[in-house]
Formats: sequence, structure tokens, C-alpha cells
Amino acid sequence: MAQPYKPSKLPRHELPCLDPKERIKTFDEVALGFSEDEAVAEAQRCLSCKNSPCAKGCPVEIDISAFLEKVAERQFKEALEIIKEKNNLPGITGRVCPQESQCECECTLGKAKGGQPLAIGAVERFVADWCAKNGATPAVKMEPPNGIKAGVIGSGPASLTAAGDLARAGFDVTVFEAFHDAGGVLLFGIPEFRMPKSILKAEVEYLESLGVKFAFDQVVGKSVFVEDLFGPEHGFKTLFMGTGAGLPMFLKIPGENLLDVYSANEFLTRVNLMKAYKFPEYDTPVKVGSTVLVVGGGNVALDAARTALRLGAKQVSIVYRRTLKEMPARQAEVEHAQEEGVVFKLLRAPVEIIGDARKNVTAMRFQEMTLGCLDESGRASCVPIEGAFETIPCSTVIIAIGSETNTICSDATCELEVDKKKHIKVNTETQETSIDGLFAGGDAVTGSATVISAMGAAKKAARSMAAFALKK
Repeated sequence: MAQPYKPSKLPRHELPCLDPKERIKTFDEVALGFSEDEAVAEAQRCLSCKNSPCAKGCPVEIDISAFLEKVAERQFKEALEIIKEKNNLPGITGRVCPQESQCECECTLGKAKGGQPLAIGAVERFVADWCAKNGATPAVKMEPPNGIKAGVIGSGPASLTAAGDLARAGFDVTVFEAFHDAGGVLLFGIPEFRMPKSILKAEVEYLESLGVKFAFDQVVGKSVFVEDLFGPEHGFKTLFMGTGAGLPMFLKIPGENLLDVYSANEFLTRVNLMKAYKFPEYDTPVKVGSTVLVVGGGNVALDAARTALRLGAKQVSIVYRRTLKEMPARQAEVEHAQEEGVVFKLLRAPVEIIGDARKNVTAMRFQEMTLGCLDESGRASCVPIEGAFETIPCSTVIIAIGSETNTICSDATCELEVDKKKHIKVNTETQETSIDGLFAGGDAVTGSATVISAMGAAKKAARSMAAFALKK
């Protein structure tokens, strides 16, 4: 019999991690996860607030207090059942969701002076991992099959979420993916040491157990078109477009065409999707020099820098035009990078990449900056310091300043409305596009954003798609 639930005033438990000196030699996962006792003790800190502020901060609407109560009582399978009522991908979100700016940001425990919010993401991860390890399959509510076909374009976090919710609502769901495997940015963008691909594989297999089918090597907009999918040959009543933001942005400065200059997209895709970190066991090589400069300040920049270290670079620096305070990357990832030896060169804006006669990179030139008034993003603007430049020697440059919407599918879809940035226009209440029956969500709509925000939009879209198709 479970022990009565009693909130505890214990301090917050932090995830244990591999030793920095050891982990830079391997692609093994850095964060080790809670033990059973640690997860229970952390869950027992929950105050079970009546207004559940944490749940209001969750884009996918998980009943956080309810699942924490089950963990506190060591009812882990039941906890996962509560999570999966709203979230089909808990093993993923428990690792990559920025809980510190969402559910944990709203936690009552963190509101008091010196308070520490409950480690919600770490407990969610524990529940998903414990159930997978112990074969505890949660009971999932499924509606009877309705025979209606729903299609999903892309297989990133938004698309996987929409597919799972539609399958559970009784729809016959097929996911169309351009690559040979499912996951989108989860597959090609996030390194193994931050989210093992075995976790993604297990989550995809769970969706398949719900009846979701995957059609790989299908580039919608090239090999098949949205109009075809709605047509009599395919017979889809409703479609979700979750094609993401996979086109790299560049600096548009001299020297970007030199050898050994990568976009972070290419670099991470080679390493993660094409297994370059296992070369020659896998056929894809990736060349990394001894001195690497990564330009950017987001999670992708940190992923690229930490990956370069693991591939043998002797010195890796992140160059960012603002300070650490303005850096958009997660604080935990910044700390992990610092522990591993990544150097942060701040208040520097790129001017030129310098090469030799053979077009090999030899250095990069930067304008030194200072901070000015707040700009449109709400961060301090960058102001050049007149006449102040620095040239930093390097042998590899990785550009990680963001990505743009992938437009192959949207460009090929007649009457689909997009904005000036090529983001798909939607009704924000329903996620429906300008085309009847076509819905969209995630980075294809918002531009590059978080995994969990994409999932939240997809859940809204799935509800709207079900209502639309059932009315037809």
C-alpha cells in the first residue's frame, strides 16, 4: 500500500552528470537521471497548489501536480499514464524542454526569496525512463477507429505530437518524412550526448503502437503534393504541415565560402543523422580542425561547440555579440559547456573569415561591441566600438545564428498564404491555414523556436483537425 503523500521542504535535487573530463571523450549522455529515491524525494517537495500554476506554464497542458503526486507515492506507471494523457513524448521533453522558463518558472516553491522550483523536467524524464526500463506500459485511452485518413507532413516534434493525438482520436494516420528515419530536428539537430537516439526510437515505436504509419523518403512538394494527398488517389480528409525551419542562416560576410566553414545544420546533421562521430564504422566523414570558432549564442551553437570538442578539437570557442546574460541558450547547457572547456568570447560581431592561398580557414576577424538600449527583441542592442577589432586564429568555423523555414512544401502548395519571412499563416485559435483542411504548427509557422512550443501548437491543431474531419 502506498504511503500517504506528504509535501517535503527538502532542497531541490539536481541531476547527476558524467565527469567533464571523461564525457568530452564520449558521446554518452551527460545527464545521468534521477535514481528512484531521488525522484521520489523531489516529487515530495510539491505543494499540490490548488491553482496548479506549473500546469499553466506547460504548453502541452500536463497535469503536473497529479503526476508528481503519483511519483511521490512510487506509482510510476500511473504517473506516466497521467503524463501521456497530454504528452506523447515524455522521454524527449524531459530532456530538452526548457522547463526553467515554463512550468518550473511558475512553480510556487521558486517564488519565495531564495526558493528553488521543483525539478519537474527531471522527474518527468525519470518516469519515462523507469517505465521503459521496467516494461511498465501505461494504459492509453483510444477512441474506436473512424476510418478517416489524416496525413502529417514532416516528423519533427510538432508532427509526431499531431500524429499521436490524431491516432488516439481514432484516425488513420500517415506521416510523410523526407529523410529515411523519423524525428526531424530531434534526429539531426540534437546530439547524442544530450538526447540519445534510442530515446527517440522508443517514442516513435510508441506512436507506431498507436497505429501511426510512416512513409519515408517522401518529399512533399517534390515526390507528392498536398493537392494529391487531398485527392481521390490518397483520400486524406485533413493534413498537418510541420515541416520545420531547417534552412541555415548565414553571416553574409567575406570568406564564408572558404573550406572548413560549416553551417551548424550541416555539421550537426553529419554527426547526428549520418553518424559521422562513428567514422569509419559509418561512411560519413566530418573534418574538425584543432581550433574551432562557433558563431552564435543559442542551444544549437552550444551543441555544435560541445560536439566539436568530442570530435577531437583542442580548443573550441563560442563567439557571441552580447554577454552571457543575453545569451538565449539554456543556462544548464552553458554551464555544461564551460565545465567541458568551451571558451566564451563575448561582445564580438563577425566581420570576415580569413583564409590562405588554398582557401583553408586561418582566422576570423571580429568587431568589438558594447551594449546599448533595448532593441525589438527586448535585449540590449549591440553597438560597435569604433576602431576596435580582433583577429582570432582558427582552423574551423561553425555558423550557428539560427535557421529559416523550409519552403519546399509551402512553395509547391497553391493558395497557401505565407508572411514575408515565408512562415505559414494560420488562424492562431485553430492552426488552420488558408487552405480548407490544411493545418500547420511548429517552426514552419513561428520560425525557429522550442520543441515544446511546437508540440503545444500541434496539440491545438490536432483537436481542430479532428473537429474538421468529423464534420465532413
